[in-house]
Amino acid sequence: MTSTILSNLTLPFTGILISLVAYMIGMWLSKKSNGFFLFNPLLVGMLLGIFTLMIWGKLTHMDTAAVYTKYYLPGGNLIFWFLNPATVAFAIPIYRVSKVFKKYWFDIIVICFVGGFISLALIQLVCKAFGLSTASTASMLPQAATTAVAMPIAAGVHGVPAITAMACILNAVVIYALSGILIKYLGLRKISPVATGLGLGSAGHTVGSVKALQIGKVQGAMAGVSVLIISLAMDILVPLYAHLFM
Repeated sequence: MTSTILSNLTLPFTGILISLVAYMIGMWLSKKSNGFFLFNPLLVGMLLGIFTLMIWGKLTHMDTAAVYTKYYLPGGNLIFWFLNPATVAFAIPIYRVSKVFKKYWFDIIVICFVGGFISLALIQLVCKAFGLSTASTASMLPQAATTAVAMPIAAGVHGVPAITAMACILNAVVIYALSGILIKYLGLRKISPVATGLGLGSAGHTVGSVKALQIGKVQGAMAGVSVLIISLAMDILVPLYAHLFM
């Protein structure tokens, strides 16, 4: 009886409910631990969400793909949809500090393209070291771009968009969770607010940009700029890199 009920949980609120409850538990743990980085709400929410889907699959004797489909359609995709307007919304803080972007535009573009190319080479080396297949490597290559952009890029180089999405989200969550420690020990506050924003945006995507906005206007705006430019860089570099080196 329980198995039948769980296997038919395809109502629109199912995916939303799982996501919200997992995130609220993460918020509670973060407050109780005084913001300890391992109890970051996004990290806890992601892990609890995965654990919930695993239990759901065990109880209903379904494979992972089937359980994820029931979570994602309908319900979970509604939360995923907000990635696009959230990315576009960064145009507002960018406009507010447009003078800073005009001053450093060339440096920012060069940094994003050169850094993007280096990241592709490093990703391929790591994938080879772990013995991953060509398809898995192709899936990992675009992870520097924001999720909404990285997934179609991965599909274009014969990767698996679902793996790409997981890599992008994991990147963002880890950077958000460790951002305070990284900023402190790398001395980014002393270097430049522009550098801080670029680092958080290019490494943590939209989620990293949210952290940058919490630090300051310039950091948030530069993070938004880097999300857009690194995504453009990946759109150009990944197909070229895959054609030449894979």
